[in-house]
Amino acid sequence: MICPICRDLERDFAAGLTEYVAARSSASYNVSKSFAAKRNVDMERARYDLEEHRLVCVSAARLFALLPKPDITTSLRQLAA
Repeated sequence: MICPICRDLERDFAAGLTEYVAARSSASYNVSKSFAAKRNVDMERARYDLEEHRLVCVSAARLFALLPKPDITTSLRQLAA
């Protein structure tokens, strides 16, 4: 079960990312970069809010507790090779 606040924050972040990409790819980007910069700030705020909520969210903590832990020794062996 996903927390409704997490779901709303994820939706806000996805919308902000879409708006930022659209602003970057618009024809007016080369003329005025301030619009894209504002969209970037909005997107980063939404991402920060989502990350901040996930630190205290019980649903997200349960999800991460169920994920398998990575095998660190395998990763180190791959780096050494």
